[in-house]
Amino acid sequence: VLFLAYFVLQVIYARRKHKISPPETRGHPEFERIFRAQANCSEYFPIFISLLWVAGIFFHQGVTAACGLMYLYTRFRYFQGYAVAAQGRLGPLYASAWLLWLLLGMALFGLLAHFL
Repeated sequence: VLFLAYFVLQVIYARRKHKISPPETRGHPEFERIFRAQANCSEYFPIFISLLWVAGIFFHQGVTAACGLMYLYTRFRYFQGYAVAAQGRLGPLYASAWLLWLLLGMALFGLLAHFL
């Protein structure tokens, strides 16, 4: 949640810097990149939290927590890279997607092991 708050604050600072009032979402390219990075991170957060919760309960708390911390780090790097240039988001995007798939696999494995 603190990461999401940080991302929202970055959008607010970019709005002020480039004089873009809400609800406008278009303007300076730097603002548009920061706005999209924040929106993308927010869109994936419910998926991340759900997988983290299920994998933590049914697979292993320690492994899940480590994956969760790595995911948060990759999303932070994604945000930083996207704020500078659109291409800067790609490496962290692929890493965060891989971690979500890993969390999904752990959640499914844990659920199957528990209920079967």
